[in-house]
Amino acid sequence: MKKNYEEIDELIVEALSQEEAEFYKQLDEPSMVEMVTGLFKGKLKWYVVITSVMTLILTVIGVFCVIRFFDATETKDQIFWLGAFIFAVIGTLMMKLWNWMQMDKNAILREIKRLELQVAVLAKNLKRD
Repeated sequence: MKKNYEEIDELIVEALSQEEAEFYKQLDEPSMVEMVTGLFKGKLKWYVVITSVMTLILTVIGVFCVIRFFDATETKDQIFWLGAFIFAVIGTLMMKLWNWMQMDKNAILREIKRLELQVAVLAKNLKRD
């Protein structure tokens, strides 16, 4: 199946001009590291920085709560620290989920740009004929 995609990509690049082909190659699938660093670009970069800091803080709080949970001798204290741990884990997961959804949004936008480029090239070729 992957070979089929590569063949289609090659056909598209052959149909494009030099400038369009270079732009099309920039829209290629990025690595995971590029996707994560791509979150720190654009209009929401400050929100990503804030969520990253909050994720780190909540992770430290979660580890602290686990340590205190095992040190607690009374059931009441254990329930408190377990609740705090669950709160920290849920907060961390929500922020991670938001970041993953942003990466997915960026991937979808990249595919839409690829489709727009293909439609523009097709329209240009139809006008020529």
